[in-house]
Amino acid sequence: MKEFVLIFRQPSFDYSNLSEEEMAALQKKWADWASAIAAEGRLTNGLRLDPSGKVLKTGGLVTDGPFVEIREILGSLVVVRAECLDEAVTLAHGCPVLDRGGSVEIRPVFN
Repeated sequence: MKEFVLIFRQPSFDYSNLSEEEMAALQKKWADWASAIAAEGRLTNGLRLDPSGKVLKTGGLVTDGPFVEIREILGSLVVVRAECLDEAVTLAHGCPVLDRGGSVEIRPVFN
C-alpha cells in the first residue's frame, strides 16, 4: 500500500463566527470522516496547522507567513494509505472542508 497526503485548503474563514452548536457539529463531522478512514486501517497520521509561522525565501528573506498570494489557507493535512491515487481521491470524498468551499489536494508520498 502507498501513502498519500490529503492537504486541506480552504478560503479564509473566521471560525469565531460559529455558535458553540455549529462548532460542535463541524468538529463531529471531521471526527466522523477521519474515524471512518481510520476504521479501514488507512489513516496513518494527521496534523492540524497553526495559522502563524514564517516563510524563508531565497536570499535569506524571512516574512510572516505561511501566506501565499491567494485567499485560502492550508488548514491541516492527513496521511492515508491507498493502493493508488484514485483510491486516495475516493477517501477524500466527504471531507468537511468541501462543505465550506475548500478543496483537498491529494499527493503521493515518496518512500
